[in-house]
Formats: sequence, C-alpha cells, structure tokens
Amino acid sequence: MDADQNVEIVSFSQLGLSDALVQTLSDVGYETPTPIQEQTIPLLLSGPDLIGQAQTGTGKTAAFALPILDKIDINQNSVQALILTPTRELAIQVSEAIHTYAKRLGRVRVMPIYGGDPIQKQINRLKGGLHIVVGTPGRVMDHLRRGTLDFGNLKFIVLDEADEMLRMGFIDDIEWILGQGQSPEGRQIALFSATMPREVRRIADRYLKNPVSVEIKHKTLTVPTIEQHALQVPERQKLNVLTHLLETEAVPGGAILIFARTKVGAADLSEKLQARGYEAEAMHGDMSQAQRESVIRRMRNGQLEIVVATDVAARGLDVEHIGCVINYDIPNDPESYVHRIGRTGRAGRAGRAILFVTPREARLMREIESYSGQRMKPMKMPTLADVAARRMALFKERILKTLEEEELGLYMSLVEELAQESSRDMAEIAAAAARMAGGDKPLVIPAEPEPENMVVSEGGMVRLAISAGRNLGVRPNDIVGAIANEADVPGNAIGAIDIYDDWTFVDVPSQFRQQVLEGMAGAAIRGRNITIRLATEKDVPPRKSWGKTDHQAKRRASSSPLGKKRDIRKGKKPGFPPKKKP
Repeated sequence: MDADQNVEIVSFSQLGLSDALVQTLSDVGYETPTPIQEQTIPLLLSGPDLIGQAQTGTGKTAAFALPILDKIDINQNSVQALILTPTRELAIQVSEAIHTYAKRLGRVRVMPIYGGDPIQKQINRLKGGLHIVVGTPGRVMDHLRRGTLDFGNLKFIVLDEADEMLRMGFIDDIEWILGQGQSPEGRQIALFSATMPREVRRIADRYLKNPVSVEIKHKTLTVPTIEQHALQVPERQKLNVLTHLLETEAVPGGAILIFARTKVGAADLSEKLQARGYEAEAMHGDMSQAQRESVIRRMRNGQLEIVVATDVAARGLDVEHIGCVINYDIPNDPESYVHRIGRTGRAGRAGRAILFVTPREARLMREIESYSGQRMKPMKMPTLADVAARRMALFKERILKTLEEEELGLYMSLVEELAQESSRDMAEIAAAAARMAGGDKPLVIPAEPEPENMVVSEGGMVRLAISAGRNLGVRPNDIVGAIANEADVPGNAIGAIDIYDDWTFVDVPSQFRQQVLEGMAGAAIRGRNITIRLATEKDVPPRKSWGKTDHQAKRRASSSPLGKKRDIRKGKKPGFPPKKKP
C-alpha cells in the first residue's frame, strides 16, 4: 500500500470558505487543498496578519486569493485588496486565477498593473472602479504618487514572493507603499516568501501586527531512476501531440499513466482518447471506491494500458509496469509533480516521465526543476514519421516473437500450398498475411495532401489568411505576437505580413504550417476571436518577390477581393517590397 493512502484528505468545504467559492472550485475540478492552502485559508479568514513560508509553486495564490474573495464587498466600488508581485508575469497569472475563482460571486473587478503597460489605460480602468489590484511595486507606487490609486478602503495587502522582490531591489518601494500613511491602519497583511532573509524579516517585524507563522517544509524527494523530459507544446496542440506520444512511447506489456489537473479535465481527456480509438479510462475523485479499484485491477492485469488520473485519485496507485507518466497538465505545485512521476520506475524498473509545457507555463517548469534539483531534457514533438517508425518496430517485434515462441508448421504448409496454387512468391504471401495481421493501423501514415491552389513561395513559405485586419486595428506585431505565443513559432521565422481591411495574410515556413493552423484555431487578436486558413491564389495576387524585410515594410499595397489596403510607405511602387540597401 502506498504511504499516500494514510494521509487524511481535507476538502475545501472544511476550510470555512463560502458555498459559492467551494462550488467554483468544484466546477473547475479542484479536489483537495494543498498544505499551504489547508493551513493558511482558515487563518486569513479569521483575521490575523500572517507570514507564510513555502516554496514557489505550492499553491500560494489560492491560499490568499480565496480568503480575499470571501471577505471583499463587491457592492463597494473601491480598491479593497492589493497584491504585490515581483514580475508582470506573476501579476497577470494571479489576476487570471482570481477571475477564475470569482466567477460565482458576481462582477468582481480585478486588474494587473505593471510597468511597460500604457499607464493611461491603467488610469482609465482605475477611474472605472476596481476591487482588487495586482501589481508590481514600482507601478503601484507611481499610481499612488499620481493620485490615481486610492487605498482609503483597503482591507487586505499581500506581499507575494517577498524574497524575490528583495532580490529585484523592490524592498524600498514596498516600505514606501506600506508606510507613509498610504493605507489604513486596520488592514490585514499576508507576507509569503520561500526564504526569510534579514531584510524580509525586518519588513515583517515593522509592518505586520502579531503575525501567525505558517511554514511548509521543503521535502527532499528524488527520482534518480526516472528519465525526465519536457515537451514545449501550444495548448491547442496538446491532444494531437498526446496521441502521437501514446504510440511512440508505447512498450509491449507496459502501461501509460496520464495526469490531468482536474477531475473534469481527466474525464474529458479520456473521452477524447476513446473517440480516437484508444483504450483509455479516467480515474478521479468523483468515482466510487469500487470503480477506482476496478480501473486499478484492470491496469495491473494488463487489460488496460492507458489511465487518465488526477493527483488525488492516483493516491495509492501502485502498478509495477507503468512505463511512462505523461503530465498532460502541469501540476499546481512541484511536490505533486514528484509524486506523479514516482508512479513509474518502480520495482527496480526504468521509468520515463514527460511534462507538457505551454508557453505560459515555462516559469512553473523552472520551479519544478528547482524543487526537485534535477533538469528535464528538452524533447521534440513526435512527427507522423516517428509514429510510423514506431509502428514498424513494434510490428517486427511481434513477428520475431511469434517466430521464436509459436509452432508454425501448419502455417508454413499453408503458405507453401498457396504459393503453388497461385504461382505467387512466398514473400508476397507473407506480406499479405502481415497486412491482414496489422489491422486498422497502417504501418505508413500518408501525409496530408496539399490543398489545391495553395500559395507557396520559392523559399518554402506558406501563406495563411487570418480574419482580422485594419478595421480591427491590427498591426504586424499583433500577428507576430499571436503566432509566437499561441503556436510557439519563433517570431524571426515569420515572413511577410500584408494587412487589408478585414483580412491579414502572413507567410510562415511550410514546416510550421499545421502547427500554426492548429495553434491559432480559435485564438483572439485585439480581443476578437479569429479564424485562420490556408490562403489560395484567388485570395491575393501572387507575389513577385518574397524577400525578407522588417514586418512593417512588408505591408505592401495591392488589391484583393477580400478588402483594399493602402500603402503606408509613401512613394513606393504598390505590390512590391522595398529594395534592400547594399
């Protein structure tokens, strides 16, 4: 029995949160609180200041965000909570998490404010009224000095990753914000930090009143026998990449365990895999103990090769022949990652773990590496050729195993008779038998046929059409940013961009064609969802030159049935890129 089975499982409903918040957590599939959440949430709800010491990535955001949402008054149109973070990325991440948790509470207005974002836009949002501000210290201090941020009704302050803010030189800014009469005396302060250097301790001693301390010990958990890989993959491509991995990672007699972050996600993913012909089952917290034991029993007996599980449901799962663990969703905290991948590599066997990392999750991956003390090996997305090669290798193994272990005298006689009766070569007959034995999965996967009239340049660039243009205010950097972020394509690999009234055409290397089409499907540009497809010769006139120039210069003038476009480069001949200077 796994040691995890002896751990008492606490639910969010036991922490004192409102029913609306508990229901939201259930909706998004959160099953149980992490240790920092379990210890911190009841304390923050009861009112004292708090010092929380825990490693980054242990679930601190929910630990402070949920009590804040429980205590603010959404009918009061003023800033009631301030969360200070060291970076813009963390400010955005925290803000998005709060939006998710607040969806059953009414219109909770949250905004990240940070340097590099137009300050006038932030000022306009602040004038409209906010309940929660998530910001970097420098920009928050700037707004306070301008008088555009009012803390007269502030009830709650969070210092998130205080040691990181110290390292980045923000301690003086934090002291200015906490002091100088900027906020009411009665506000509640929570300070979170992975370590407690002297300067951070001084902040706590000076500004926190009789704080309660919570410390989550960093457990040293090692996984020396497990080969760990990280796979960079856009969110919209995860399912296709997973199905390729299920074939390239398949080992005869071995099982694959896939982890999803939520019970909703686990159920949904298993259904999608079943629809694609895979024998997969979900295992999550909503299942009865009998259902869960049935899945484990079938897995142990070799009757089930793929299981999609959540962290809680996998507690006590001890199956020796799990050859690969795939983290389809990155876990909420590094400790969960180590527990997950510990399900493989058991009983002295070699194990393999693969982590899916979307562009927004690179920071979480670094936290996991820091926590475990081990670096993950970068891994390339498997191609159709890789899948075909793996099918071929496994098929050969099956044939050789049959040759070694089975009595084939009767079948040899059958082949010889067929050769005589049909005047066919025995190799041809063996090939036909192999084709029949192969079933529905072909050994060679044909490439998708090229669409007719697809626009392809001499340099191998493929032209794509995006349903957004000048009428929406689209600029070249919008297109480059969207493709780079959503499809994980390097910005410098993107070619010419032509912007018309309602459409934009962009050239991408042919090897990235499908990646961009899948990654950008349903993406938003300038706040509006777009469609993307291959451009054809009927859409725009063929280009005479496809030379690489900067994206602004590539917005050339030409006519198109999809909309007119003006030439922004005065005096240049329409339809052609500018000549390069020698």
